[in-house]
Amino acid sequence: MTDDTIAEAKRIVAAYLERSMAKDAEGARRYMAQGCEIVFTGGRRMTGPEDPPAFNAKRYASVQKRPLRTDAVWNEDAGAVHVWATGHLHGEWPDGTPFDGNRYVDFFAVKDGLIVRTEVWNDSAEILLDRAGLSEAPL
Repeated sequence: MTDDTIAEAKRIVAAYLERSMAKDAEGARRYMAQGCEIVFTGGRRMTGPEDPPAFNAKRYASVQKRPLRTDAVWNEDAGAVHVWATGHLHGEWPDGTPFDGNRYVDFFAVKDGLIVRTEVWNDSAEILLDRAGLSEAPL
């Protein structure tokens, strides 16, 4: 494993995220291994790159990522580069109310030049609960 391997994994993740946010499922699929595991917020398992934008269409009127940082390390046990992309989501809720500063963390395992697993976490569920008056936690 070399620094070039880590840099290439970060490039693959950035390209995948760009295609995914553009709702280009076929473009995103080029960066994914066959059988790639996709786990979204709440433990939702998805089967392909078209699923996250379809899920997001139910949760947001619009949503975009404002990347802040990408970190990557070689994981010897997994034989893959583990990549974390962090930042903030911004856009509009289904009722048209704008939002910004919604934190996200996306995890990727990149092996042999393809994403083999991705997991997504963000603050949306907590914010939606708070907006509905169902959260006791301060935001």
